[in-house]
Amino acid sequence: MTHTPLKRKEDIGLSPYELKFRGRHRSQEVEMSVFDIDTESVEEETIHSIEELRKYKDSGTLTWLNIDGLHNEKLMGELADNLHIPTEILSDVMEPGTRPQTEELDNGLFVSIKMMQFNDALNQVSIDNLSIVLLNNMLITFQEEKSDLFNPIRTRLRKHNKRFRDLGTDYLAFALLDVVIDNYIFILSVLGEKIETLENKMVLNPDRETLRAINLLKHELSDLGRYIKPAREVISSLVKMDGDFITPKNDKHFKELQDNINQAVELLDYYHELLYDVLNIYHSSMSTRLNDIMALLTVFSVIFIPLTFIVGVYGMNFDNMPELHLRHGYFIVWGVMMLISIGMLWYFRRKKWF
Repeated sequence: MTHTPLKRKEDIGLSPYELKFRGRHRSQEVEMSVFDIDTESVEEETIHSIEELRKYKDSGTLTWLNIDGLHNEKLMGELADNLHIPTEILSDVMEPGTRPQTEELDNGLFVSIKMMQFNDALNQVSIDNLSIVLLNNMLITFQEEKSDLFNPIRTRLRKHNKRFRDLGTDYLAFALLDVVIDNYIFILSVLGEKIETLENKMVLNPDRETLRAINLLKHELSDLGRYIKPAREVISSLVKMDGDFITPKNDKHFKELQDNINQAVELLDYYHELLYDVLNIYHSSMSTRLNDIMALLTVFSVIFIPLTFIVGVYGMNFDNMPELHLRHGYFIVWGVMMLISIGMLWYFRRKKWF
């Protein structure tokens, strides 16, 4: 699992109004793409400066501006000036390690949430910060790295642009957040399948490799919980929000979003409990195996006690030991020892001690 960066030492004490990138790595260049959505058509364009964005500012159409890359401080400053976005909001945008949050602005709404994507090739989860600024007719999304996570929304926009135009920027924000939360549920289901596979393996052959896999899954689930549970607080805040930027006609969609994030948290808790159950099964299986081994060793130890006694007696160096002079004494002793061993094994087996 790849993580978003935490606060670095050099970032401590920075002003919350300073537009400074606080991530650990940077995209090669900032990419800005625009979807301008009218009732009749959708215009897609890649822009290279804030000047090119001016024509969409007061166009009356629904505009989605997506920015991949957060390290261009000059660009962020121009964005703050032209769209009247508070610098403290863009400062949070430029800190990928920021906690999920929502904040109502004078002219819009700010939402920050962690988005996750499962990489099939690497078999790992990548985590990035998604920031959304919702204005009257414009929605801006910020990502540190370019991602194809929202390609399904782009496809829907091309096919059903009228629905998005009629329902507004808050519906577009809902659609993007819905993709994020659906990915939470998908990633949890992938981990759930791994846990169930471990549970089945536990019954057949628990080993140290299984314990390592359990600990790795525990670590991954704990990491997911760090981001999914705060996301529930964000969605709950949006549902309860009484502002002008989430319209009543879209209330039902955000309540559906709340149901989805609650489902994700419930899955997270369920798989946590299931993993602890698997860990308990592992320890029980190993304990049972150890007990079986100890029982078997004890049986053989008990069998050898009388045999050791016989060998010890006839290993003494006294002159007056009549059995030492018997012609077939050696074979008689072996016969007695074999009878004792077989008799004890039969008795233990009858008692089901092994």
